[in-house]
Amino acid sequence: MSEIKRHEVGARMSQMVVHGDTIYTAGQVAQGAPGGSVAEQTQDILGQIDTLLAAAGSDKTRILSATIYLTDMAGFAEMNAVWDAWVPEGHTPCRACVEARLASPDFAVEIQVIAAR
Repeated sequence: MSEIKRHEVGARMSQMVVHGDTIYTAGQVAQGAPGGSVAEQTQDILGQIDTLLAAAGSDKTRILSATIYLTDMAGFAEMNAVWDAWVPEGHTPCRACVEARLASPDFAVEIQVIAAR
């Protein structure tokens, strides 16, 4: 039976769970850029994802799937500009982008990924 490792465990959720060679992150919001532009928030979130993946022995070239939530699809192009610059060529994951209301009005973007180690 594969071990399950939980990282940054809180009362409600863990920021990351590793099961075997698969890494699952919680939805990440821009803790370092609340209220910022879609681009600023996306950049902050992607930095958090880099940090989480590194802690699990992986990186953005190993992302299998991403789900991106935007509070307004009007920010889609702005988010994509940052995303496209971040994802290495040839390593684009499966991806979905959904318009949704987020838990706080300070956040316009939330991103969750699944990656391999």
